[in-house]
Amino acid sequence: MANWRATVLTLFPEMFPGPLGMSLAGKGLASGIWSLEAANIRAQAVDKHGTVDDTPAGGGPGLIMKADVLARAIDAVATDDRPRLLMSPRGTPLTQARVAALAKGSGVLVVCGRYEGIDERVIAARQLEEVSIGDYVLSGGEIAAMALIDACVRLLPGVMGKEASGAEESFANGLLEYPQYTRPAAFEGRTIPEVLTGGDHAKVKAWRLAEAERLTRERRPDLWQAYLA
Repeated sequence: MANWRATVLTLFPEMFPGPLGMSLAGKGLASGIWSLEAANIRAQAVDKHGTVDDTPAGGGPGLIMKADVLARAIDAVATDDRPRLLMSPRGTPLTQARVAALAKGSGVLVVCGRYEGIDERVIAARQLEEVSIGDYVLSGGEIAAMALIDACVRLLPGVMGKEASGAEESFANGLLEYPQYTRPAAFEGRTIPEVLTGGDHAKVKAWRLAEAERLTRERRPDLWQAYLA
């Protein structure tokens, strides 16, 4: 049995594994480092039409996912103490630190909303933690769930080729990642910075730190202030 388990509650289980079945995540899935279950919320509907939504209380456009159907779907798979996450644009922003913490656990249960949202009562009743991957709105939570799971899976032992490969990435130390280069030495008149080809590892390390600080200061002043603090 895989050590790290991802369970996704969705109206579109056929969307999975999707990208999670490719590249590093896919290799880890195939080798049993982690497992994925996509459970169909509609399977918990009780009428012949498979109804999972209804009109908003108080009026307004769109439809709302029903609390009773979603609660049954959660109860059918929530058999352990994994975090119960709801992908939502109003949730707490996902950070690399939160991803690392999730990756160290036993896995996640992720609820993917659709339509105008889900009934607020099921969020409270099933203690769902709302998580956001950015200040924008998607058609549903599935793509956001894939992003969260991929971010976690790549940190699992044995998934990345080199254990050190994640140590100097963006956000790993509070900074954006420094610029990267490889052969050819010259490309359309642009050359690799001389410090990277000189063989002085101390100078390379200092250059990379300085560039990471510069990029963070210029592009993410919020991260820069947190780094300084």
